[in-house]
Amino acid sequence: MTNHWVDIKNADLVIVMGGNAAEAHPVGFRWAVEAKTHNNAKIMVVDPRFNRTAAVADIYMPIRPGTDIAFLSGVIRYLLENDHIHHEYVKHYTNATFLVNEDFDFNEGLFTGYDEATRRYDRSTWSYQLDENGQAKRDMTMQDPRCVINLLKQHVARYTPEMVERITGTPQQEHLKFCEEIAKTAAPEKAATFLYALGWTQHTVGSQNIRTMAMIQLLLGNIGVSGGGVNALRGHSNVQGITDLGLFPHMLPAYIPLPTENDLSLDSFLARITPKTLLKDQTNYWQNTPKFMVSMLKSFFADKASAENGFGYDYLPKLPTGGMDQFRYIEEMYQGNVNGFFCQGMNPIASYPNSAKIIKALSNLKYLVICDPLITDTSEFWKNYGEFNDVKTEEIQTEVFRLPTTCFAEEDGSIANSGRWLQWHWKASEPPAEAKTDGEILSELRQELLHLYQQDDGGRPILREQLEAMSWNYANPLEPKAEEVAKENNGYALADLYDSNGNLVLKKGQLLSSFAQMRDDGTTSGACWIYAGQWTERGNQMANRDNSDPSNLGNTLGWAFAWPLNRRIIYNRASADLAGNPWNPKRQLIKWNGKNWNYIDIADYGTAPPNSTTLPFIMQPEGTGCLFVRERMVDGPFPEHYEPVETPIGTNPLHPQVISSPVARVLPSDKMDLGTSAEFPYVGTTYRLTEHFHYWTKNVLLNVIAQPEQFVEISERLAEEKGINHGDTVKVISKRGYIKAVAVVTKRIRPLMSDGKPIHTIGIPIHWGFSGISKKGFFANNLTVRAGDANTQTPESKCMLVNIEKVEA
Repeated sequence: MTNHWVDIKNADLVIVMGGNAAEAHPVGFRWAVEAKTHNNAKIMVVDPRFNRTAAVADIYMPIRPGTDIAFLSGVIRYLLENDHIHHEYVKHYTNATFLVNEDFDFNEGLFTGYDEATRRYDRSTWSYQLDENGQAKRDMTMQDPRCVINLLKQHVARYTPEMVERITGTPQQEHLKFCEEIAKTAAPEKAATFLYALGWTQHTVGSQNIRTMAMIQLLLGNIGVSGGGVNALRGHSNVQGITDLGLFPHMLPAYIPLPTENDLSLDSFLARITPKTLLKDQTNYWQNTPKFMVSMLKSFFADKASAENGFGYDYLPKLPTGGMDQFRYIEEMYQGNVNGFFCQGMNPIASYPNSAKIIKALSNLKYLVICDPLITDTSEFWKNYGEFNDVKTEEIQTEVFRLPTTCFAEEDGSIANSGRWLQWHWKASEPPAEAKTDGEILSELRQELLHLYQQDDGGRPILREQLEAMSWNYANPLEPKAEEVAKENNGYALADLYDSNGNLVLKKGQLLSSFAQMRDDGTTSGACWIYAGQWTERGNQMANRDNSDPSNLGNTLGWAFAWPLNRRIIYNRASADLAGNPWNPKRQLIKWNGKNWNYIDIADYGTAPPNSTTLPFIMQPEGTGCLFVRERMVDGPFPEHYEPVETPIGTNPLHPQVISSPVARVLPSDKMDLGTSAEFPYVGTTYRLTEHFHYWTKNVLLNVIAQPEQFVEISERLAEEKGINHGDTVKVISKRGYIKAVAVVTKRIRPLMSDGKPIHTIGIPIHWGFSGISKKGFFANNLTVRAGDANTQTPESKCMLVNIEKVEA
């Protein structure tokens, strides 16, 4: 979230698209209801189903799964053609005025630089025109045809109302209503907020779904303001913390990329990833990457990290050529190239696409280690449960080890919520006798591995050296405490620190109070720079519980800690004009006091005075929000509609020669598992239920009673065509597998006309399986596609081709 949960109450318009907040986030959704009841806000919902959020919305409209970019690009076209934009904001706070490289173009579904053989783009033409000093050229009149704003107008011109309806199935008059409502927030005193979740991310164009929405918010001036923002709703209590701390195969903590095997030294790596400022006098905080990186390495390797050895850079693992992600790793397992797999707090045969392939991949292992408080489907993958898991147990040689862990209520620690708030929680109950924290389990594994490698490193001394170099400075190395890890993430002064005037800032051994104190000379540590300030010499800031709110905007700065630096709304300098006058005086976030901008929120702008040339978007090299992205997206500087890899219409009305994303992640062995609309004529889409929370609530009797049996939702028209009655047992089939469930015939889903064809959608809840105390069921991921977003590799779980038939119960 750029904003936070409570700030939703300040919106004039709440748009829920790519999510179902009332169902999946029922507690947080209270703030959307608060906006409606006390701020006279409207709620708009766009979704394939009339869901529980739609039930309390003012406006609902349907959409065909996988066509969000076409819908939103039509909105951009409407805003630009009808001049419904926040002009001063767009001119000064976006890159609308920047001039784009003359060689950049888009033609017949492809941007310049595409290599069909590698299915990748050379992005060198996705750049700005530069002056003799390497600064980006701008045309503040926005008349030059190479201005970003004019190229954007040209790009979205194809998304006419007729084309939007043809692609999305959303009737033109309903799409127009959406455009009219959101256009009202172009007024400086108005703000709209978008709430989204996996309904946008789980597509081969998921990243661009979100970017298209962010572009709308920039055109309307809705970023950095109270009641606005780009707000991702995280499905679990600590998913935000997982991403912050780098639990991705290609990321280090705080969104620093993991080096590749081609990054031969720390200096060359930093030279590659540290961006250069593109405007004179612009603050670009990522220029401090060397300070963040070196401080992190000092946290990782302590005394073994010195300037002479690149602060332990060689000890870091490096990504292989082509990268690594869950698709590639499962493929390696499937091909028999992996011996062992540690599965910690994860249930991959239920959570990853194409469950049948995951089971076969796990069957090729020598050992599988499960770290979890509960029995999971994955820990039982080798058992035959009839048609729910029809495996030959005697042929599976994988040895499964179960290591029982504590759950969150059985340990102290922090949880980072969707709004970036780190909130400390305290142990509520003692764990069962054998259960240990994840930290204790990893510590014992580390100790034993270190012992084994010191006896025999197998001819690979680097593995022993990496383990020996790893800092493990806890009071009890086998039982690290959450407090110790939190302070490690925050960072320390490793020597006396002085400012530029020679004044002592911190003594050696003291905790940092800000990431601004980090150095690149080895005198500071800090494993996660955005978490600096969470635990300082003033104590545990995550444990703060002062909910006083003098602003009445929900900016309770005394409650918990929000990264970065307790800032509640990111890019809040954009809430006022260049002179510092707030767009909406009733929701003022920052104010110049002669020294800084701190007022209602912690300003993210530093000490540059009003009318400074320094622009608000200080995490961007341009200093602006980006309508055109240069090289950070691998699938295009502008969003473009591409069909899902399994498309029900079989073409792309915008460019038939390029149907699906040309750079989507589809491995060769998965292509044979893709179906066609001739065999599978309907669209399946997955979603959550309030009563179920993955495999946890399959072990809770009250939840099982509330949702006792697996079901799918179909429209009345499809039911009539297939001879299916409400309550019948049906079989839903894809190219990859099938599920059986009870048919719920409902008005909540209706067929849509797309490209001249009626498209039926089948709604598929995700929560069943064969472990737990609930009635056994099938994985929704029996049906889903192993194809992923080119930027994030997130699988396309929200649209797959299926068929349906009535069967015996």
